[in-house]
Amino acid sequence: MKNPANKTHEHFMEMAIKQAAQALVAGEFPVGCVLVQNNRVLADGARRGTAAGRINETDHAEMAALKRLEEMESTLDKPFDRTTITCYCTLEPCLMCFGALLINGIRNIVFAYEDVMGGGTQTPLEVLKPLYREKPVSITGGVMRSQSLSLFRQFFSNPKNTYLAGSMLAHHTLES
Repeated sequence: MKNPANKTHEHFMEMAIKQAAQALVAGEFPVGCVLVQNNRVLADGARRGTAAGRINETDHAEMAALKRLEEMESTLDKPFDRTTITCYCTLEPCLMCFGALLINGIRNIVFAYEDVMGGGTQTPLEVLKPLYREKPVSITGGVMRSQSLSLFRQFFSNPKNTYLAGSMLAHHTLES
């Protein structure tokens, strides 16, 4: 029998994978992100800026979701308790996104597929400045890994997709 927490993780990761699949259909790198609090999706996002040979390294799925969260919060009387938000990502957050999540108070991160080239979640917090290590962080990897891996294989197998082609991540993905 599956752990109920895993069922919840799978439920919300499935939503992130749908975001990633939509990005893939648009020719983008297939990363999706969903921000959840109390079993309610607050914001989501998908990777942008990689289609047609473009390279935009700021429009990551996590950043899009964080922007949507901020927009939503601006309409509320009081902000969310971000320490209770869980971030679900189809790819391990890079160092930029990991830092942005931490600065924004999000301490629960669940990802599907490990980023062997640029993943930031294994960064030892004790070596970072106090802003990044104020509270403990919970990181869970490998949730629905095979489903996410399938999207990345499709992306890297398509010769039209030049973003990160030939990279360590592409080789790891195609060999996994």
